[in-house]
Amino acid sequence: MKFSLLSTMLLALALSSVCLFSVGHAQALSGNAKVSALFAFGDSILDTGNNNNLMTLTKCNFSPYGRDFAGGKATGRFGNGRVFSDLIAEGLSLKTLLPAYRDPNLSNNDLSTGVCFASGGSGLDERTASSQGVIWVTDQVKYFKEYVTKLNGVVGEQTNAVISNAVYLISAGNNDLAITFATGRVQSTISDYTDLMVTWTDNLLKSLYDTGARKFAVLGTLPLGCLPGARDAAGNFLKVCADPANQWADTFNKKLAAQLNNLGTTLPGAKFVYVDMYNSLLDLINNPQVSGFSDVADGCYMPTMSPVPCPDASRYVFWDIGHPSEKSYQTISPKIIEELKEKLA
Repeated sequence: MKFSLLSTMLLALALSSVCLFSVGHAQALSGNAKVSALFAFGDSILDTGNNNNLMTLTKCNFSPYGRDFAGGKATGRFGNGRVFSDLIAEGLSLKTLLPAYRDPNLSNNDLSTGVCFASGGSGLDERTASSQGVIWVTDQVKYFKEYVTKLNGVVGEQTNAVISNAVYLISAGNNDLAITFATGRVQSTISDYTDLMVTWTDNLLKSLYDTGARKFAVLGTLPLGCLPGARDAAGNFLKVCADPANQWADTFNKKLAAQLNNLGTTLPGAKFVYVDMYNSLLDLINNPQVSGFSDVADGCYMPTMSPVPCPDASRYVFWDIGHPSEKSYQTISPKIIEELKEKLA
């Protein structure tokens, strides 16, 4: 069953906004001997600026996005500061910023420790990406293959070692549910559509595996019904979480986690970690004071309500109607990073 009001709201949030961030090359840290690089694929949770030069409205390379990033200059990240992929790169001792592959200032020095291919607004379903003019995950893999050729020109015979020892961070599914399914662009039940989403994820992972990838960290979807855009749906005066959207997300996440377990037994040499973004963020929402948050229902920046963002984004679980704040990413990432080190190193 579709909910027209919820659909309108979810389309508006689309997990795609605009953001500000300071342009600059990734700062190298001490290398991790067992993890050579980080490659990110998927949507705006990981995108570090790949949409900037696309003919799309789904971009965030302007103020006030990125205002809390060093230098306060827009780079295309969907948040007030660093995003999840940056923090994972730092946590794996690779670099403090994961550069966007489509950044025209990308240098050869950035290539060997990883880049980001994710595109805000994208998803597993081609219709999700094409409706916004962003880069579908299948096309992101094509860019990755192009990258491998460039890497070979830089590091030569070390290329295979870089590719096989890297971590592949993937976030896809949020926009398929929030845009394509919620707005009725597909005539399908949630059960059937999430089955398709898992099949598409399977195809994505196998295409990367065939290119040499072996270490995968796959994010589940966010608690979509608890995003500020969902809470602010017309008539939801109490700003409670929208249960239908959370149920959609939970349905997909459970199927995804099960499939990752299956793939771990069918693809020789491959390792998979399911990253539980749903419950990680839900814990912050349900217990905000523990981590120093004071507002879980609103975004710090809600342009439909006010053009002026809040004075302190670190008090908010969400930066805008559809994206966590940098503080939220910083709060949930340490535990996730430890799991990645334990299971993928």
